[in-house]
Amino acid sequence: MERVSTGEAGWGKILSLPVIVAALGYFVDIYDLVLFSIVRVPSLKSLGLQGPELINRGVFILNMQMIGMLAGGILWGVLGDRKGRLKIMFGSILLYSLANLANGMITSLPAYAALRFIAGVGLAGELGAGITLVAEVLHKSARGYGTMIVASVGVSGAILANFIAANFDWRNAFFIGGALGLLLLILRISVAESGMFKGMEKKEVSKGNFLALFTDRSRFGRYIDSIVIGIPTWFVVGILITFSPEFAKALKVTGPISAGNSVMYCYLGLVFGDFASGLLSQVLKSRKKVVMIFLGLTTLGVVWYFLAGGVSAATFYAICTFLGFASGYWAIFVTVAAEQFGTNLRATVATTVPNFVRGMVVPITLLFQWVRGQLGLEGGAIAVGVVCMIVAFISLYRLEETFHKDLDYFEEFL
Repeated sequence: MERVSTGEAGWGKILSLPVIVAALGYFVDIYDLVLFSIVRVPSLKSLGLQGPELINRGVFILNMQMIGMLAGGILWGVLGDRKGRLKIMFGSILLYSLANLANGMITSLPAYAALRFIAGVGLAGELGAGITLVAEVLHKSARGYGTMIVASVGVSGAILANFIAANFDWRNAFFIGGALGLLLLILRISVAESGMFKGMEKKEVSKGNFLALFTDRSRFGRYIDSIVIGIPTWFVVGILITFSPEFAKALKVTGPISAGNSVMYCYLGLVFGDFASGLLSQVLKSRKKVVMIFLGLTTLGVVWYFLAGGVSAATFYAICTFLGFASGYWAIFVTVAAEQFGTNLRATVATTVPNFVRGMVVPITLLFQWVRGQLGLEGGAIAVGVVCMIVAFISLYRLEETFHKDLDYFEEFL
C-alpha cells in the first residue's frame, strides 16, 4: 500500500480504511477491556456470590484477564512480525469476540475466569497491530495524525461500555461486544497489508525474535524505556481512579463518589487527551516534547487530586477528567515504542509494550499496599506516584526523538 503524507494527500488519505478499521478495532477492544469491571457485581451476584466474594472472586477473574493479556502480548507481537499485521488484527478480534459471546452464556465461575483469560489473550493484539499498521502505511509526516485518530476513537469504547451496562443486562452487554467485533471483521476484508511488511517477507531476516530484545544492551534499554514512560498512566488509572471512593473519603469530598463514574470521567478525559497529544506532536514535530508536556500535566493533576480536600463531588470528577486528559498520551507512547525498532521487530514491541505497562499495575498496587502500611493511604499513593513520575521522566530523556524517523529498516541480530 502506498504511503501518504498530509501535504500530498490531505485528510482524505489519512482517514483511509486501515486507520478507520484500526480505530474501530481499538474501540471494541477498550469496550471489552473495561466491561468486566463495570458488570462485575451484577454478573457475580447472578452466579450466587455475595459480600466479600464479590471483591475476592472479581479480583481473581480480572487477574485472569490480565494474565491473558500478558501472554497474548508476546504471542500476537511475535506473530505480527512473522505472519503480518493484518492477520493479527483479524485473529485477535475474532478470538475476543467469540470469547465475549460465550461469556454471555456462562453459568459457573471457572467458565467465567477461563473465558476472561481467552478474551485477554485476544485483547492483547489489537492496539499494537493497529498502531504498527497505521505507522507503516502513513508517511512519517502524518503518522501522528493516524495514531491520534486510532486512540481518540478507541478509548471512547469505555463510554459505550458504561452506557450499555447501564441499560442492558450484563449478559447482553457481552453479546453486544462480541457482535460488534464480528461486524468489524467484515470491514477488515478490504484492508491491505503494510507495504513494509510485504517487502520484509521476501528477505532472509530474523522476524519477531522476542528474545533479541534482551540480548543487546542498546535494544534492551530502548525497550525498557519505552515501557516505563507509560507507567504514570496506569498509576493514575490503577490507583487514583480505581480507589477513588476511598481517597474521596480520606480527602473529605462532599457527596458520594463511585468508582464507575470516576472511570467514565477519566476515560472521557482520555479521549480528548489522546486527540490533543497526537495533534500537538504534529504541530511541534516531536514525540518527546509532547510526552514531556503530558507527564508534566499528569504531575499537576496528581498534585491537584491530593489538594482537593473538602471539594464537591462535581469538582472531584472534574479532577478525574483532567487526570484522564493528562494521561492521554497513550497513542503517542505506543507510537514512540513502534518507531524505536526496525520492521522485523516492530509489531513485537508495539504489542508487548502496552500490555507490559498494563501488567505493571500489579507491582504498582503491591508497592502501594506496602507503602500505605508505612505512610497511610494518601502518603502511600503520593510516594508511589513520585517514583512512577521520576522513572518515566528519566526514561523519556534517554529515548531518541522519532518524529522524522524513516521506519523502513531492519534490526540486525548478532
